[in-house]
Amino acid sequence: MSLPLSGRYRNVPPKNEATARIILLNGTSSAGKTTLARKLQSILPDPWLYMALDQFRDGMAPQYRGLNAPEGSDGARGLNVVPVHPTEGTPYTEIRYGDVGHTTVLGMHRACAAVADAGNNLIIDDVICERTFLDDYIRVLPHDRTFFVGVQCQESELARREAQRPGRFPGTATGMMLSCHRHGIYDLSVDTSATNPENCARQIVRRIGKARPTAFGQLARGLTPPANRGESS
Repeated sequence: MSLPLSGRYRNVPPKNEATARIILLNGTSSAGKTTLARKLQSILPDPWLYMALDQFRDGMAPQYRGLNAPEGSDGARGLNVVPVHPTEGTPYTEIRYGDVGHTTVLGMHRACAAVADAGNNLIIDDVICERTFLDDYIRVLPHDRTFFVGVQCQESELARREAQRPGRFPGTATGMMLSCHRHGIYDLSVDTSATNPENCARQIVRRIGKARPTAFGQLARGLTPPANRGESS
């Protein structure tokens, strides 16, 4: 049995999805995305909500947050932190997503799209480690209102920050660097090892006030929609 809406919900104004904007921050662990997002919230004139991959990871059942979990285990099916020891080069840490991890990430993308669709300006804090994740964002987020921002940081500074943060596994950020930025196209890139958070934030504010975003449109060229989904780009 459905219940009637109370007065305060019945009078909610209609959604304004045509004007809500999205800032998608993509960068490695310890690159400074969260600090940058909070700085953006403090200087942007309108209200902006914040959503992050970490929030969805922390929402997973503990057994699906693996630490070098063996193949077939719950930890490997979720989000698995795996040390890698190459025959040449420096060891690093890799984040691997199993079927539960992939489902969680795709759910996050659609939750972000729904929040923006309701008329909320949105800042997304993510580490896009797989091209399939980027392609999914391109399918579900509006190209003309999503500003894709690369949050860069020098490897030596990443290592320094990582060493100072509790609960961080050495080499995690290094392991993410190549996969995270491999696509190579952004509306804007900022370097948090060269510029302080406020100046980085102001660069982003200037960019979103200057012109419509173009990165997702460029990245979408040649993207084939999956056969089992009805979303359009």
